[in-house]
Amino acid sequence: MFRHLLILALGLGLAGAVQAQDLQPVLQTHADEIAKPSRGSVSIALDDLIATGAPQVSDFLERWQNKGVWQRDDDGIFYFADESGDDLALQDIDSGAQLVVPADGFTQLKPNGGVRRLIGTALVQFQLTDPDADRRSTAVDSIARRPDESQLAPLLKSIDGEADKQLKARKIQLANFLSASFAPDASDRIAAINSMSTDTSIEARAVLNQILTVTTSVSATEPEGNVARILTVGGDLSQSEAYGRLVDAGLAPPVIAPNDIRDALAANVVDGRAGGMPTAQLNTQAAREKAYAALAQAGTVPPLVTMDEQRAATENHIFFERYTEETPAITEAARAALDRIETRVGVAQTVDLTLDALSLASIYFLAAIGLAITFGVMGVINMAHGEFIMMGAYTGYVVQLFVPDYTVSIIVALPLAFAITFAAGVVMERLVIRHLYHRPLETLLATFGISIALQQLAKNIFGTQARPLTSPAWLDGALVFSDVIQISYIRIAIFVLALLFLGLILFVLKRTRLGLEVRAVTQNPGMAASMGINPDRINMLTFGLGSGIAGIAGVAIGLYAKVTSEMGADYIVQSFMTVVVGGVGNVWGTLAGASLIGFLQKGIEWFNPSNTLAAQTYMVLFIILFIQFRPKGIVAQKGRAAAD
Repeated sequence: MFRHLLILALGLGLAGAVQAQDLQPVLQTHADEIAKPSRGSVSIALDDLIATGAPQVSDFLERWQNKGVWQRDDDGIFYFADESGDDLALQDIDSGAQLVVPADGFTQLKPNGGVRRLIGTALVQFQLTDPDADRRSTAVDSIARRPDESQLAPLLKSIDGEADKQLKARKIQLANFLSASFAPDASDRIAAINSMSTDTSIEARAVLNQILTVTTSVSATEPEGNVARILTVGGDLSQSEAYGRLVDAGLAPPVIAPNDIRDALAANVVDGRAGGMPTAQLNTQAAREKAYAALAQAGTVPPLVTMDEQRAATENHIFFERYTEETPAITEAARAALDRIETRVGVAQTVDLTLDALSLASIYFLAAIGLAITFGVMGVINMAHGEFIMMGAYTGYVVQLFVPDYTVSIIVALPLAFAITFAAGVVMERLVIRHLYHRPLETLLATFGISIALQQLAKNIFGTQARPLTSPAWLDGALVFSDVIQISYIRIAIFVLALLFLGLILFVLKRTRLGLEVRAVTQNPGMAASMGINPDRINMLTFGLGSGIAGIAGVAIGLYAKVTSEMGADYIVQSFMTVVVGGVGNVWGTLAGASLIGFLQKGIEWFNPSNTLAAQTYMVLFIILFIQFRPKGIVAQKGRAAAD
């Protein structure tokens, strides 16, 4: 009794809304199709719902698709409803009036998967002109995921009224894709295809490839339809593949396999003989084929197909590929557009590869420039150079612990990393390096031991797990030129930093007294000493300068790579190769060496993208060969370095 009173109250309370609504009468007209929908019957109801233009259609389709619509058993009225235990929170579809009632007497609509897909398609079409930009964007994304011929007309209709420029451009792009595939007029399809010839996106190429889909076929006469190409036996197809296609098409008898021959003979043994031959003699393939041929001649088994017969059969037939698209003009336009796109993609990939190579070269330049200075001026093989890079990266990490603003922390970390690693380099030079000049083997072993000690010290302080060196928010993401060409902002920042360092180092070496003294000691230390320059002091400052630059490079590299105690080892080999290949002790040589190695590594990785280790191995082998022919590097140094 209580339930009936609630239902009556709901009916009375919402009676005015039911009478004044715009959508409920349409729902009642198609009550059966909505309550028990099928793929064949629901389309009419969907078309009539969309035709009303009522703003609540979008909500209804969404709720219906997600099983959020209920029907009252007494009068068939539809409501939005949410279950709450044994009750339902009902909402009138048109007025929005709400009431909680017992769930008894209401039936939930549960459309199947196929119907829900149709509802989703109708919902997308309706949402294309929704006032909410997010809903319009969602509708466009849905069309992109599941393009359909029925979506073309509403998509085209929604373009002119689209206020969002970016969304409008996306709609135009999708309209081109749909027109290329589904436009009713061939000229419209060709026009859409031609407009896609400058679109290098994966979606555009997928649409064109779909239009150019082919099926393989075989014919005894001149092939009909939109033929893509004729296949040659011995070139496009092997003899066995060609004959197999004839068999599949029912144009030739199948080849009898050796196992089938053996089984057929075993099934036809009579008095110890098969095909007129004693079974004891059937121990070779030739004998079995002879016996099988006798059975085939008697009509007992299917005949054998000889190689000559197979060749004759394939020669008498034409093998070809035929487009699934029947209009030749459309496939010709698609092929021409795809060829132009692939040319553009090839150019774009070259540009993208060049940007990647420049980025990698800038990283190697930053890692190697400090080593180039110390190695070039002092002739010291510093195996701990990578650990100075590591120290700089950890300096940036520690600064970020105290300075939460990542932009400010990077600004603070760069000079601080220079100061710390400069001081560490000076201490190392005063305590170790100065006692080992002109003793390269001892220097190498000593600095290698120092590198191990510094790594262990870092592990003891920071642990073995990678630590985050977070870049500022304005370095997040990438600069995107197209679907193919893009480069991350961090790599751009490292490239700019490398250019700044190049300019700074050149200024110091060419325009300052320290640079003049460094160049003098590099070219002729004895003459420099006679002119009042202290080579020992210059060596100390030079080693500190090279170490300090490595620290700054560590901050930059830490933004891009992992910060661990072993990170220096990842760059020490490339740094030495960069210095040696470019020319010892020469800034321009280091730049040339970094460029050569960066471009070489990216080029090898392009040929073998799945194996970076192999690319590095090939690069090392190339460097070894290069040094054999040009031992002084790309830019040969003069003075003491050249004499050494």
